Amino acid sequence: MNASPLNLLTDVPGLAVGHADDAGLASGVTAIVFDAPAVASVSVLGGAPGTRETELLAPESTVPAIDAILLSGGSAFGLDAAGGAQAWLRENGRGLAIGDIRVPLVPQAICFDLLNGGDKHWGRFSPYRDLGYEACRAARPGAFALGTVGGGYGATTVNLKGGLGSASATTSSGHSVGALVIVNALGSAIIGDGPHFWAAGLERDAEFGGLGFPAPIPAGAQQLTWKGQVQATTIALVATDAVLDKARAKRLAVAAHGGIARALRLSHAAMDGDTVFAAATAKRPLTGPDDLTEIAATAADCLSRAIARGVHAATALPFARALPAWRDRFGRR
Repeated sequence: MNASPLNLLTDVPGLAVGHADDAGLASGVTAIVFDAPAVASVSVLGGAPGTRETELLAPESTVPAIDAILLSGGSAFGLDAAGGAQAWLRENGRGLAIGDIRVPLVPQAICFDLLNGGDKHWGRFSPYRDLGYEACRAARPGAFALGTVGGGYGATTVNLKGGLGSASATTSSGHSVGALVIVNALGSAIIGDGPHFWAAGLERDAEFGGLGFPAPIPAGAQQLTWKGQVQATTIALVATDAVLDKARAKRLAVAAHGGIARALRLSHAAMDGDTVFAAATAKRPLTGPDDLTEIAATAADCLSRAIARGVHAATALPFARALPAWRDRFGRR
């Protein structure tokens, strides 16, 4: 498995990424917009998720493909973002045609960032609909920012600022695979008191500091620490250019959760909403029965790396008692 050119989700052809965020709100939205409707599915393993339009992604559900996926802050209020995304998509002629009407299909997952110090007293209606529109309008192929940006603007872990991360790779059969994640984790991305990441064994090209694992593993590194209730959720999209049906996309989403479990201690808890979408842009057919297995394993690895990159790239919020960023504590390695 080799790193792809940008080491970002957009190394998978057929999609674009856009961010919109508000510094005063300390929250935001990230949109993944597909060039053409994409096959997708989802796996929810956290016990307290916040989602929209996930049932239509079940393999047995009728709708064959979707237009975009949103990853957002804002807890349940953030689900308003999909309405803004639908508005932008409809203005641009996208959506499922039903008679002379088009209905854009935009599944979404949210994370809880309501207690991070930002001003959440927005009045009658939340700002997330407008942020969803702006994130779609900003979506482009190619490079995009990591860290404290978009849906990861207000994200935190138990001990450090969280953020938005991404990583990509190419399989031995030439399929592009990528991950994008909002790291708003219940637990920690670092081993003990740091600076080493739990994902160190999967790192490529010193993408999150090149520190490797500590030797020896420090005493107490396996001690569990976590946030208070209803203040966490790691949400992600993994994507590939392979031709998949919804059942295979579902299997890809399930397998990718292993990347969360390897990069965070802990995950998939009763009071988080860990959710992984999987999408296929159908640019490259499968060549054999082992292709899906390698794509799924690669997606899980990319998700682990993306989690570490999101924490590594984050910057602290400018509020009293805000958590430090990794680089505040450990330098700009």
